[in-house]
Amino acid sequence: MSQVSLGPLFTIAERISKFAYVNLLWIVFTLAGIILFGFFPATIALFTVIRKWVLNDYDVPVFKTFWNSYKQEFLKGNLVGLIIAMIGVIFYVNLSYMQVNKDTLLMLTHIPLYLVMFAISLTLLYLIPVYVHYNVPFIQMFKNAFLIMFINPLNNLLLIISITITLYGMSFIPGVLFFFAGSVTAYIIMTSCYQAFKKVDEQKRRRLARPRQA
Repeated sequence: MSQVSLGPLFTIAERISKFAYVNLLWIVFTLAGIILFGFFPATIALFTVIRKWVLNDYDVPVFKTFWNSYKQEFLKGNLVGLIIAMIGVIFYVNLSYMQVNKDTLLMLTHIPLYLVMFAISLTLLYLIPVYVHYNVPFIQMFKNAFLIMFINPLNNLLLIISITITLYGMSFIPGVLFFFAGSVTAYIIMTSCYQAFKKVDEQKRRRLARPRQA
């Protein structure tokens, strides 16, 4: 019996089970890398699978796709993780310093520092989607993530609101965060980022198609 004949309920149940499955893979492979070395390769592998779903390729073999990405991106993924960890340390030091030093003149610098940290944090939300969607050099990946974030303020706002509401809602249902927090959050981020990617790509096509002036 075909999947179509079983009706939409079967499709919904199948996709829910896939979200739970890839979330468990994300947890298991994060632990397999002793968390420290497994988290970022597993997260890249998670987004690789999720990207396929965002592109409506729900027939992609989940484990094979996840495992191949995890292996191939293990070293590079950890390098990205190291850079993000260094950024996190810098944030922590800056926040700690601002909390200790309450001098009025120094407090005037707090707002721009908060804005810079907020912009960097938003850039990091785009980083893994850019990583799995575009085949660009390492440094260009960070540049692309920042530029796409910068030109999509409304998309940034909707992304933050969507993640916050989803995780908040999940927190009221026992066990849901364990089975779906990672995969659903990744789906929200990847879907939102993909819309931003399409917008940027369309703008590029229009510029290239524009006739040159004599």
